[in-house]
Amino acid sequence: MRVDLFIARRYLISKKKTNVINIISGIAVTGVVIGTTALVIILSVMNGFHEVISSFLSTFDPQLKIELKEGKTFNLKDAPFEKVRKVEGVAHFSQILEDNALASFRGRKCIATIKGVDSEYSNMSGLDTMMSRGYFILKTDNNNFAVVGRGVAVTLGVQVNLSEPLNIYYPKKGRGSTLGIGEDFTSDFIYPIGIFHNDAQIESKYILVPIDFTRKLFDSPDRLTSIEIGLDKKADIDQVKKDIEKIVGDKFVVKDRYQQHDMLYKTIKSEKGFVFLFLAFILAIASLNIIGSLSMIIIDKKEDISILKSMGASSALIRRIFLFEGWLVSVIGAIIGLIIGLIVCWLQIEFGLVPFPEGGFIITSYPVKVDPTDLIFIMLTVLSIGFVTAWYPIRFISGRYLNIEE
Repeated sequence: MRVDLFIARRYLISKKKTNVINIISGIAVTGVVIGTTALVIILSVMNGFHEVISSFLSTFDPQLKIELKEGKTFNLKDAPFEKVRKVEGVAHFSQILEDNALASFRGRKCIATIKGVDSEYSNMSGLDTMMSRGYFILKTDNNNFAVVGRGVAVTLGVQVNLSEPLNIYYPKKGRGSTLGIGEDFTSDFIYPIGIFHNDAQIESKYILVPIDFTRKLFDSPDRLTSIEIGLDKKADIDQVKKDIEKIVGDKFVVKDRYQQHDMLYKTIKSEKGFVFLFLAFILAIASLNIIGSLSMIIIDKKEDISILKSMGASSALIRRIFLFEGWLVSVIGAIIGLIIGLIVCWLQIEFGLVPFPEGGFIITSYPVKVDPTDLIFIMLTVLSIGFVTAWYPIRFISGRYLNIEE
């Protein structure tokens, strides 16, 4: 072991002449422990919420989505989409035609996104596992059915007993908008057969219907708004995305799930970044105790410093001793805080120690996901703050009060 590190370790655990030094050192370690623990727990909870949101969005959003870069609808002949079907890794190819329309049920009305899907959609969406009531069935023989988001169903008072239809009104092309529903709107009806739950923004927006229904309602027999792609389990999504982009050209854009909700994920990352900086700032303030603790230790060990200098120790060696002394406080606090934080996260994952209040929540307790990258950043942050707070008294106080040469 290095001499400076060995002496620093001895100074850290040895009894000081003044008891208040031990108290201040204990407070310094405790501050680092609490700050590190808070960083681990809070960032892990934010990761958990991120994962929950992603899991619910992923049941509705495709792994890849092809849209026009400019414009709203396109034709299958606008690009060699047959080649897209044959790209290695592509398992599902679903045609989509959607737009906003007015939905009415028992006299109650709301604007909803009517999403027309083909038969392949049910094989890749996973929405059949998220039905609150009824069934995920959109077509049987010549009969069309609608699956309604829970939020839309609550707004309209939708029932799934197939006794009353859901009426859909869509403005005719080339007609000005009016407040009344008459000649300016195309209308059709469809029976709701199921209600699905998902993220609040999704379930309060969408009504799923067969694509033939929307083509007739929107008067767009050969048009699509997007193509949704499902991949094999072993497929490399980035590689498949690049292959499809080469096929469809610059006229189209291929989006993965993160790009489909680009603003949402950027917001989540920004919030996590701000929380990290805020907690790091609090940790830095707590670490200021190291300055007081180390300053008093330097004064307490003044005689030892004189002995070391008489034995030939250089000023640099003496500075390193006390630098390591202060840094060890941060290292010990960081390790203890990391362990406590991980234990708390494990207990929350296994036993759900902190539950949500009852009523209306999809999950029963606070979600937690420990990200190793976060742990690395936390350790680097704590150690960096510890180095700075230890360097200050060594650089200024030692030279001023102990006559250590620059």
